[in-house]
Amino acid sequence: MDTQEFDLIIIGSGSGNSLIDGNWDNKKVAIIDGGTFGGTCLNFGCIPTKQYVYPAAVAHTAEHIDHLGVKAKVTDVNWSAMRDRIFARIDAISNGGLDYRKGLNNVTVFEEYAHFVDTHTLETDSGARLSAPQIVLATGSRSVLPDVPGIDSSLVHTSDTVMRIDALPARVLILGGGFIAAEFAHVFNGLGAEVIQAHRSDVLLRKNDSEISQKFAEQAAKQWDLRLNRSLKEIRENSDGTATVTFKHEGKIEEIETDLILVATGRRPNSDTLAAEKFFDVDEKTALVSVDAAQRVLKDGEPVDGIFALGDVSSMYQLKHVANAEARTVQYNLVHPESMRETDHRYVPAAVFTHPQIAHVGLTEEEAREKAQDEGFELAVKVQNIGDVAYGWAMEDSVGFVKLLANKKTGELLGAHIMGEEASNLIQPIIQAMSFGLSALEMARGQYWIHPALSEVIENALLGLETEK
Repeated sequence: MDTQEFDLIIIGSGSGNSLIDGNWDNKKVAIIDGGTFGGTCLNFGCIPTKQYVYPAAVAHTAEHIDHLGVKAKVTDVNWSAMRDRIFARIDAISNGGLDYRKGLNNVTVFEEYAHFVDTHTLETDSGARLSAPQIVLATGSRSVLPDVPGIDSSLVHTSDTVMRIDALPARVLILGGGFIAAEFAHVFNGLGAEVIQAHRSDVLLRKNDSEISQKFAEQAAKQWDLRLNRSLKEIRENSDGTATVTFKHEGKIEEIETDLILVATGRRPNSDTLAAEKFFDVDEKTALVSVDAAQRVLKDGEPVDGIFALGDVSSMYQLKHVANAEARTVQYNLVHPESMRETDHRYVPAAVFTHPQIAHVGLTEEEAREKAQDEGFELAVKVQNIGDVAYGWAMEDSVGFVKLLANKKTGELLGAHIMGEEASNLIQPIIQAMSFGLSALEMARGQYWIHPALSEVIENALLGLETEK
């Protein structure tokens, strides 16, 4: 079988697509992607979900401001118009990106899936063989469906499909307790659907600080029907076009009737579709391809020459901004093998665009206390309520808060956890302080804080830590 030779092969068109710069103008590059060009974030993830989150947040606010002396009501939600507005833009970007790459003389796009046949050779689904001295794995991850009867029902959706439905369902059952479940519960609830969220354990947003998890669960239960410790058993379609979903709870059978089921029970790296485990180190539990700090793929713990990976296929974070940072590392290392850079994963932030919004960076309180005990320092903890600053008064906020963790002696910030209005923006100064080594007092007193902006809650939290520096 003839093998097509390339200088670089990129598997995946999300963050991997950004690797091709001027350094490759006179070299042969292949992009392989059997999915939708542009990857998960653009087509099924971060970008379209936030375009639903925003109108849902506006609608929710309109329905919940009586206490401010304003009575408002949402009278109509045109889901199809919203959907068409969102995807008209996204689809154009995806199609334009594909057309652009296909129009380049030095780039060949293979619109199909492929798997490794050796460390530097791939075979596509149509049987084409491609080889290159440098290959980048950027295949992302996919939604995981539980193995229960009826999971193949047309009423069952994942985040890949649910945003393309034709109309807003009257009733939505969401399975899961992570960030995808939390965001879509907010979207459907905010737009007026009856939402039930069922989760197999008793903890939501498990990766967050326990105080955030607990307080978010309290707020979620006030907004939609939250049912914890439910074990999914079966999905049955009914003759009237609805579905009945069966759970086991505390030894008893519980049935829920719904118009749509959204499965948000986790995602799996697409390492298996590449047959990566045959030639590289792949973690048996997480299915993540193993890489070093320079993003080089490992075999028996050692880097495989010329093979790199980035994003969800090799990163536990499953975050677009992490994939982009790793792509910048790979982009440099591909052309500078003699002076490779490493990705800085020290302070990776994340946000959940639910209601209330949530953001975090660094250690949880439990992790910080363990670190303090191991290293022999005193931990400073400050919880600052948003309702205690002037803009919080304006909002009559009784829910939001900022929680900061620091080394009391040195002022080193160890973690930040925020729940409330604009949490994803409020946390950015803390990310900056941690990344550039500013102590709590330096951050608080080394700059002006606009009064009475909401960001004053960060200033007050920093000062409230009462660190020595």
